[in-house]
Amino acid sequence: QVQLVESGGGLVQAGGSLRLSCVASGLTFGIDVMGWFRQAPGKEREFVAGIKWSDRSTYYADSVKGRFTISRDNGKNTVYLQMNSLKPEETAVYYCAAGLNYPLFQFVSNVKYWGKGTLVTVSS
Repeated sequence: QVQLVESGGGLVQAGGSLRLSCVASGLTFGIDVMGWFRQAPGKEREFVAGIKWSDRSTYYADSVKGRFTISRDNGKNTVYLQMNSLKPEETAVYYCAAGLNYPLFQFVSNVKYWGKGTLVTVSS
């Protein structure tokens, strides 16, 4: 059974930083991309960042490029999202996700597995 467990959310002031972690277990053959989505109140879930297990290629939404960094630790089956220069409008529940490949992974309908989410609140 696949499980994705997020941690690291919390309250931070605008301009501050947080690091999210996602520990994966039970991943099935064929899963090659993991990453993060977020969903703000009243808005649709959106792609934030992704990383491929096979070659470490990384992908980012335009809105976070230069401020967020996604990385992985294969030995720990863990994916991280370092978020810097956070903005109040980035307050959202951040979800860890796993999928088969990119670029399809950036679309919610193509995500195979989801974590339960971790709340990030950015105060102004």
